Amino acid sequence: MIDILFEDNHLLILNKPAGLLTEPSGTDQDSLLCQAKQFLKVKYEKPGNVYLGIVHRLDKPASGIVIFAKTSKALSRLNKSMRDRKFKKMYTALVENKPPYNEASLEDYLVHDDFKATVSTKSNSLAKYCKLTYHIVKKLGNFSLLEIILETGRYHQIRAQLSNIGCPIVGDQKYGSHTKLPLKDTIALQHTKLEMIHPVTHEIMVFETALTPVFSG
Repeated sequence: MIDILFEDNHLLILNKPAGLLTEPSGTDQDSLLCQAKQFLKVKYEKPGNVYLGIVHRLDKPASGIVIFAKTSKALSRLNKSMRDRKFKKMYTALVENKPPYNEASLEDYLVHDDFKATVSTKSNSLAKYCKLTYHIVKKLGNFSLLEIILETGRYHQIRAQLSNIGCPIVGDQKYGSHTKLPLKDTIALQHTKLEMIHPVTHEIMVFETALTPVFSG
């Protein structure tokens, strides 16, 4: 059963569980997009294909807020709003170790290949600029709970940037975590808060999700 945060004629905002793809990958794995389309097909008794556009994606092992557009007009407007950086996306991450500062901005250049992102240099023609701001919420033993404002949306950005400062996300063994979580395909990264402008009504909207148990340390 999908976890619906909001729905109207233009938007469907869902809370994605960790371990589920946002969209199909060409394999037989299930995805949030497929589940959402099936939900709409049944709810509204649609005989044909259901249109649903993805505004942004979450990595399979991450959880939290995902935005879908129910019309092409809404998708176009939301994509423009995203490009104009009118979205404010806050993530929560449980990381190993303690970052060097209680709060800071991280600015890097990322390249990605073979399903992994790597911090590179500005001189690399393939590298893309990325930025996030974090602050430490609290210490949990050898872990730190961070709140992160994502200012750009690069591939695996949060995971790669935090790993680069010696603070891999708990459970993220691809990026150097030494901690294995009980649930397969799960890391302690969650999209917990979203501020956005509705594509039609222009209303400022705020969505939040409660932290999952994985953040208890």
